[in-house]
Amino acid sequence: MKFNFKKTTLSQITGIVAAVCLILGADQALAANQEPDLPTKKVTVTVSEVFVPGGFSSDSDVYTVASGFFPNGCYAWTTPEITNVTETLHEIRAKAEVTQGLCIMVLVPFNKEIRMGQFVPGEHTLRFMNGDGTYLEKKLVIE
Repeated sequence: MKFNFKKTTLSQITGIVAAVCLILGADQALAANQEPDLPTKKVTVTVSEVFVPGGFSSDSDVYTVASGFFPNGCYAWTTPEITNVTETLHEIRAKAEVTQGLCIMVLVPFNKEIRMGQFVPGEHTLRFMNGDGTYLEKKLVIE
């Protein structure tokens, strides 16, 4: 079958061009939905408030609830670092992963539970360390 250009109408050409554009557009849309591997960095974030419930015993798992604000939408909560300096002094660093890329520039609130395991009986000091060397200190009594 030979292609006869004279018999090809404008509507047929338009249909072919539309089909090609549709295929190329679908390919671009699929590529846009795949997230590129952007570099990330783990940072210590500032905790502005901490809730420490009472009534823990040496048999129960201790937890607190930390809250604050991420500086922008590129921050995502990760596992905090807990350092037991002594049996009764504990340093907690709230951690976030920061994606290097375009971000929404608004404060993003967080409110996260931090599990710290079992503590020995007595009064414990919990220091929530900020990235600038300052800290928020709370006391906890284990019965």
